[in-house]
Amino acid sequence: MPFDSALQRQIMGRFATGVTIVTTKHEGVLQGMTANSLTSLSLDPPLVLVAVSKRNFMCTSLVESGYFAINLLTAAQQPLSDQFARPGPKDFTKLSTITVETGAPIFEDAMAYIDCRLVETVPGGDHEIFIGECVAGAVTGGKPLVFFSGNYTGLQESAFKEHSQSEPIMLEDTYEYYGSF
Repeated sequence: MPFDSALQRQIMGRFATGVTIVTTKHEGVLQGMTANSLTSLSLDPPLVLVAVSKRNFMCTSLVESGYFAINLLTAAQQPLSDQFARPGPKDFTKLSTITVETGAPIFEDAMAYIDCRLVETVPGGDHEIFIGECVAGAVTGGKPLVFFSGNYTGLQESAFKEHSQSEPIMLEDTYEYYGSF
């Protein structure tokens, strides 16, 4: 079967991801978009990346503002994800937001957030890759909103086993349990 964009979308749709809303403030206006292209790029220095379609209005806003926040959504925030997935301006008036370091809006009820300063933009085909230095963040809890095969879904209850923040799960722990990476 020849590889084309339809096949790529089908294959990548089988990769379960969390759902985020990337936000910024550009020319005094709060802006945001739903994204699931979040990747942890580096721990030292702390860097993340998010890919945005070049056709999306957020490309210009992110470059010109120079900062953004990544809001990790809870399962209860599916309507918010849908709202921010639609094109055009977003209505922030009924949302509780705060700012921390950069001025990017952060949803108070997000499961976690990362506040970032834009450090680099890299072309990636029909997308721009935005690399952000993590300058603030927090985990507030909740069950994650998950996207798989074109639909929202959840995780089994066993996935929510409590872990102490002083005892992080390491890749080596995965190796011990499964015998491989």
